[in-house]
Amino acid sequence: MKALAILIGVVLVVALAGGVFIGSGIYDIGADSPHWQVTERVLTMLRKRSVQTRAEQIAAPDLDDPRLIADGAEHYAAMCVGCHLAPGIENSEIRTGLYPKPPVLSEARELKPGNAFWIIKHGIKMSAMPAWGATHDDDSIWAMVAFVHKMPDMTPDQYRELTANKEEEGGHEHGHHQHEHGAQDRSQENTVDADNKRTQDQDHRAAKDLLAAGAAPEAEAVVQAFHNALARGDRTAALAMLADDAKINEDGETQDRANYAEGHLAADIAFLKNAQVKLLSRVSARAGDRAQVASASAIHATARGKPVALRSDESMELRQSGGAWHIVMIRWSSQPLSDVP
Repeated sequence: MKALAILIGVVLVVALAGGVFIGSGIYDIGADSPHWQVTERVLTMLRKRSVQTRAEQIAAPDLDDPRLIADGAEHYAAMCVGCHLAPGIENSEIRTGLYPKPPVLSEARELKPGNAFWIIKHGIKMSAMPAWGATHDDDSIWAMVAFVHKMPDMTPDQYRELTANKEEEGGHEHGHHQHEHGAQDRSQENTVDADNKRTQDQDHRAAKDLLAAGAAPEAEAVVQAFHNALARGDRTAALAMLADDAKINEDGETQDRANYAEGHLAADIAFLKNAQVKLLSRVSARAGDRAQVASASAIHATARGKPVALRSDESMELRQSGGAWHIVMIRWSSQPLSDVP
C-alpha cells in the first residue's frame, strides 16, 4: 500500500508540474524554434512506430506500372513539390519556414511503399503533412507512391518531362499539321464522354513516362516507319502500324482508328507531302510489353496557301504482341515558331 501511495503521489506531482509548465507558456511553440532534443526524439519514435504499426498489412500494387507513375507525377507536381522538393529543385519558399522539415523525397530510397501510402492518406498530426485521403481516392494515392518510389533515380530532365503539363500550354492551333477538315462530319469526333476522356488523359500521361528503364529502339523504329509512311502517302503501311484499339488525338479531338482512317489521315498525308521535317529530339522507354516514345520536330510546310513554321511535340504509346510493336496512342500538339532551327 505504501508503494502504491508513493506511486500515486509521484504521478500527481508530475501531472501538476506538467500543468504548471504548460500554463506558464514557457515552451516556445514557434516553427522557427526547434524542439528540445529529448522532445524531438520522443516524437520521432512515436511517429515511426505509429506509421509502421498501421502500415504493416498494406499491400502495394505494381509500382512499376508506367501509367501509375505518370499519373502520380502530375499529382506530385501539383501537391507535393513545394514541401518535398524534386530532382533539380533544391528549395522553396514554403519549405524554408517549415518545422519539422519535410523529407526530401528525391533522396528517400528507403521509404517503404506501405508507409508512404499510409502517410499520404492519413497525414501526420502537428506537422505540415495533410491527410490527402480526404480528397483523393486510394488509386490516386498509390500513383503518388509509385512516382515517389521512382523519383530517387530520376534526373532533373526526366522529372521535368514527366511533370510537364501540355494541356495548359497556349497557342495550340492544330494537334499535328494544321490542316482543314472541309465538310467532314465532326460530330462523332467531338463527343467523348467523361469516362473515355479520363482514359485518354491517362494514356497521354503514360506517354510521358520517360524513366531510366532503358531505351526502346524497336518501338522508335516503328514510330519512324509510321512517319515515313505518312510522308510518302502510304495509307496501308501507316494503318498497319496502328493497333485495332488505337486512339489518335489531334487538335484536342480524340478519334479511334476507323475515324482517323476516314478523316484526318488523308489530311495529314496531304500536309506532309511537301513539308520539310527536322527531328529535334526523340527519347523512349520500355516497361514489359509497353513502350513510350516522345519526339519533338521542326516542320516547315504550307497550310491554307501560306507558309508555316511549327514545333510539333508528339507522344506515342506502343504495345508489343506476337513479337511486333503497334501504336496504341498518339498525341500531337504544336505551336508556331518564329525561327525554327
